[in-house]
Amino acid sequence: MAYATVDDVEARMTRALSEAEETACTTLLDDAAVIIDAYNKNADSDAKLVVSCRMVIRSLGDGANDIPMGAMQGAVSGLGYSQSWTMGSGGSTGELYLSKIEKKMLGCGDKIGSYSPVQEICYERN
Repeated sequence: MAYATVDDVEARMTRALSEAEETACTTLLDDAAVIIDAYNKNADSDAKLVVSCRMVIRSLGDGANDIPMGAMQGAVSGLGYSQSWTMGSGGSTGELYLSKIEKKMLGCGDKIGSYSPVQEICYERN
């Protein structure tokens, strides 16, 4: 079950979606919901909507420029033509992923902790 609609995504974009993009958007919103639920199924519904839209827009591209959405830095050369982009948050162009701020919005970013399965064995013996 998606947390946003195609209209929600299009309202946040700088351009209208084509028919093919609308179809892809529906599928991507379903996929984004699965990824969001894997991080925090109990997150706020408004956060889930915003994060879903951001993930899908990043995947489809906003069409405003030739710089991939989510890129932290890039380089362009001249006559020999070369482009290089460094993507932020470990994602890549066209991929659905959560950025650091989106993880925080879902209530699961920057948490420090640990778990030791051996610890349970020690408690069971006592």
